[in-house]
Amino acid sequence: MIVRPATLEAALALRAAGPARPLAGGTDIYPAQAAAAAWMRPSNERLLDLTGIAGLDRIEADAEGWRIGACVTWSALRAAPLPAAFDGLRAAAGTIGGVQVQNRGTVLGNLCNASPAADGAPPLFSLDAGIEIAGPQGIRRLPLPDFLLGNRRTALAPDELAIAIRIPQPAAAARSAFRKLGARSHLVISIAMVAVLAELRDGHVTRACLAVGACGPVAQRLPAAEAALIGAPIAMAPALIAPAHLAALAPLDDLRASAEYRRHAALILLRRALAEALA
Repeated sequence: MIVRPATLEAALALRAAGPARPLAGGTDIYPAQAAAAAWMRPSNERLLDLTGIAGLDRIEADAEGWRIGACVTWSALRAAPLPAAFDGLRAAAGTIGGVQVQNRGTVLGNLCNASPAADGAPPLFSLDAGIEIAGPQGIRRLPLPDFLLGNRRTALAPDELAIAIRIPQPAAAARSAFRKLGARSHLVISIAMVAVLAELRDGHVTRACLAVGACGPVAQRLPAAEAALIGAPIAMAPALIAPAHLAALAPLDDLRASAEYRRHAALILLRRALAEALA
């Protein structure tokens, strides 16, 4: 059963009245339902379609920075006139599924699904993104690392809805890049992926944000590597990222790659992404 409220207040009332799974693009929900039905396990869950709520499909700038609504698709993000600091996120948008998925799948839905291999997570971590959450008590915000709690787990309460991604205004000098490793270029789950954001002055790094995904239950920043880059000349910076900086990662061994391979791949991807951003 699908219900499609026209206002956020109506959506929250439906969410509070009983189990109702939020639906925006449906690129995770519908394939899962089809697979379950094929194995004679049809789903009876109620779906709460958010696409009828005005404003959730907008990308807006205000005094605090940027707001990406819950129904903004990856294709809409790629087409939006965003600053250069968003180039890494834009690059990630071009690798998620195929064009059909990018036209339907939403940026925030990718986070709410909370897959360890969510391609949107590393670039949003590097942008210091937060999540805007609506509930019975009003609006609250959580930094993205506090929202993503683990594999398929978020901090969203049963009576709350994630309604937007909030990103502080990046510096004009900020540049970013995204790199992903998979068995092929598209329609693939990442083996490892990274996002880098860097700010430069007089040929030196003044600020760096490095994030790695698919190498643990959630994406994570690398503060030791970020600190090591401050003040480094552009030409030397990529080589300063060392294996020890990735010690906090907890990659899995599975059919797609070993933990050792994922860790090494993340190191190489970081160096390449940083070189791209600095260029």
